[in-house]
Amino acid sequence: MTDGSAARGALPITIRGLTKSYGAVYALNDVDLDVASGEFITLLGPSGSGKTTLLMVLAGFTRPDHGSVAFGDVEVVRLSPHKRNVGMVFQNYALFPHMNVFDNVAFPLKLRRAARAEITARVERALDLIQLAGFGGRRIDQLSGGQRQRVALARAIVFEPRILLMDEPLSALDKNLREQMQIELRRLHEQLGMTTVYVTHDQREALTMSDRVVVIHNGRLMQIDRPERLYERPRSKFVAAFIGESAFLPVALKDGHAVLNGRPIALAEPPPRAAGRPLLLLRPEKLDIVTDEAAEGYNCFTGTVQEMVYQGESFLLYVHLDDGADVSLRSPTRREVLDSVPPKGGTITLGLHRDDTIIIAEEGS
Repeated sequence: MTDGSAARGALPITIRGLTKSYGAVYALNDVDLDVASGEFITLLGPSGSGKTTLLMVLAGFTRPDHGSVAFGDVEVVRLSPHKRNVGMVFQNYALFPHMNVFDNVAFPLKLRRAARAEITARVERALDLIQLAGFGGRRIDQLSGGQRQRVALARAIVFEPRILLMDEPLSALDKNLREQMQIELRRLHEQLGMTTVYVTHDQREALTMSDRVVVIHNGRLMQIDRPERLYERPRSKFVAAFIGESAFLPVALKDGHAVLNGRPIALAEPPPRAAGRPLLLLRPEKLDIVTDEAAEGYNCFTGTVQEMVYQGESFLLYVHLDDGADVSLRSPTRREVLDSVPPKGGTITLGLHRDDTIIIAEEGS
């Protein structure tokens, strides 16, 4: 297993019209998706959204009702899992407790009847790659959670698959180890270049690791975008609410312009034409405290301070706007900012810069 060998053979994935229902409930509803060769794409959504069903269809463990799945030029919908030649990392790792680390990692190679010398060389390279060199003789019950996760990953990549599937592999780890493993998985992907489809319900994890993120809800793909675009320019209320903290103010659209309570709103880009009620998106970290309602470049909103919560490096300010909405503002804990906060019950003016002011459709396009 040499660095970049998988990258040269990485396969694109093409999904068309994929549908899977359980009775009257659609787990997947006419899904179309293209994954480029060597891309790291994350399926993100709440429980029951369909993300794991989609991954299981790719792996071959779930048969769709309709639709097509191609790895490169090969249609695989009717292929059994062992014939798809994909690497798979499960949520619970699925390691064999009666085997040591070496034998767990070697298992896919033994199934493929690889020669003993080749098995030894590949397993040692895989363990070195995931930073567990010398651990081959360890029992699984002697490993930490993070080490078990690495062994599961080594087993998935040891036979150099051209596609790697991962089902919430970090969910059992504590916060610090989870964040460390996110960076290591990303590093490993850059080294090997396998086309990777990753499932998670953790928004920050998806934004940290992915080339693109697919947001899934009720079996439908709500938005497919680069992490920064997904966060900064969500296309629907669901995506905005699921990716980060959000508040929404209903606005009117007149002649292509947004109006809030008779006041025009300066926008970063034209409002969408999608169906559904237009909403102004307010994120806590995008709001500023302003002292002048005519502040240049800002859309301003007056309200009443409800509560301030100190959180160490930042504080959270809860405000009831005169427009009737409850919003929050998050700001670094700096003395000059804290001194500008009125007492509870006091009047405050919040500003949202024009560059951060976007209108989204309630349902998206």
